[in-house]
Amino acid sequence: MSDDARNLPADELRKTMRRWVTGVSIVASQHDDFRHGMTVNSFVSISLDPPLVTVTLAHGTRTHDLVTGSGHFGVTILEQSQAHLAEVFAGKVPDGGDRFAGVATFTLDSGVPLLEGGLAGLDCQVVHTYDMEHSTLFIGRVQAVRVAEGGEPLVYYNRDWHNLARI
Repeated sequence: MSDDARNLPADELRKTMRRWVTGVSIVASQHDDFRHGMTVNSFVSISLDPPLVTVTLAHGTRTHDLVTGSGHFGVTILEQSQAHLAEVFAGKVPDGGDRFAGVATFTLDSGVPLLEGGLAGLDCQVVHTYDMEHSTLFIGRVQAVRVAEGGEPLVYYNRDWHNLARI
């Protein structure tokens, strides 16, 4: 690794990663009758057998605290028509504290909220965590899934929401 890469400022990496196309998902959890979720693009499948996925959540966020407390998280992969939900769960639209207000949800095994209308919903149990300076990488074993028929994914590129035809 070059000296430049080891000392790379965060804004340079952020600028670089804007060139990476990712899907858009909502990660949510519930603990002690409180639920919360946030928009993430740091969702990755890492193994099919066993079925494992990862999400990375910033320390101090409500969703991070709920996942830590409950040991479960849910991931909804958003459909292209759900950009407004990506905005709400990214905190760009004032939510009065409950981002789920007026949003249709469903649950699978653990009871974590998943959003209706998404391309897929995954119910996950945390099996490992990796704490970093400002965030935690959660590895979750997928316990249950619901996959929609049809639809196109919402994608994120260069700080904006897109559909596949516009990229």
